[in-house]
Formats: sequence, C-alpha cells, structure tokens
Amino acid sequence: MCILGKDKLVELIDEYRIIHPFEERLLDGDGYVLTVKEVVTLHYLEHRNVISHQIVFTPTNYVAHLTAKSRFGRLGLSFLNSVKVHSGWVGRLAMELVNLSNERTPITIKRGEPLIHIEYISRNGEPSPYVGEYQFQFMSPKEVRTYIPILKKMIPNYQDYEKVWFKET
Repeated sequence: MCILGKDKLVELIDEYRIIHPFEERLLDGDGYVLTVKEVVTLHYLEHRNVISHQIVFTPTNYVAHLTAKSRFGRLGLSFLNSVKVHSGWVGRLAMELVNLSNERTPITIKRGEPLIHIEYISRNGEPSPYVGEYQFQFMSPKEVRTYIPILKKMIPNYQDYEKVWFKET
C-alpha cells in the first residue's frame, strides 16, 4: 500500500473523474484539498454536517483518507467522522464538523476555501466495492448517470451492485 503521487492522482482524475469538479490549484503535495458546497458558519459547540463541493470517487483498487487542514484546527474546528472513503464509493462527502474554539467565537468556512485533504492509497487483494445507502450521496440524477459507465467498467459484477443501489420502490 502506498499514497499516490500528484502525477498518478491527476491521471486518475482525467480517466475516472475521481474528483469533480477538479481545480489544479487544490492539488496539495500528494493529495487534493476539498472545499465546501456552501458557505457555513459554526458557532461555539455547534455540530454540523457540511457537504463537500466536489464529488469524490474511489476506484476499486484504492481507498481514500481524509485529514483536516491545520489552519482550521488552529481555530478550534474539529473533524469528527471517520477518515476512510471506501473503494467503489462515489458521492459528495458529509463532513461532520464541530466548533471547539477556545475563544468561543464562530468559525466561517467560505465556498472554495481549502478545508479537508484527501489522499488515495492503493490496496492489495480483490476489490470489495462499497455497497450501502450512501452511494451517490448528494448527487443529482444527471451526475449519477455520468458515473454509471465508469462503475460498469471498473466493477466486473456491476449488475449485483446495481440491484442494491437502485432498488425498485
């Protein structure tokens, strides 16, 4: 297992849209920095699920990990949810944040402002794509349709997963 370098990350972005929309300015070392979909202000001790602006896709031979930008940590913003993005998962992330500022002041995150690092790590062994209710989280039907051909190409038994993701109601 190893963390992907910038060149490999850009290659996967071009081939599989692992980060969309992509902005070159948000490449950071060996990762990418995600931003928020909307401006958000968290007051002292307030907990909120904040949605990423970017759609994230983790190809089946990778997992992704998240770490908060230290700039916000210094202000007292804490990132609560697990730091793993499963292989085969696609959607916008719900980032659980809480304001623990010692000064008890509000913290504002502006749209487009770097917030969370995402790094992709290669994995060994057979793929075990994500199967769950959060697949395609916070995506429009049009956005979902753009990822279906990618998933079909990447997941050999895609039809089995499709039955779970698109349950008939």
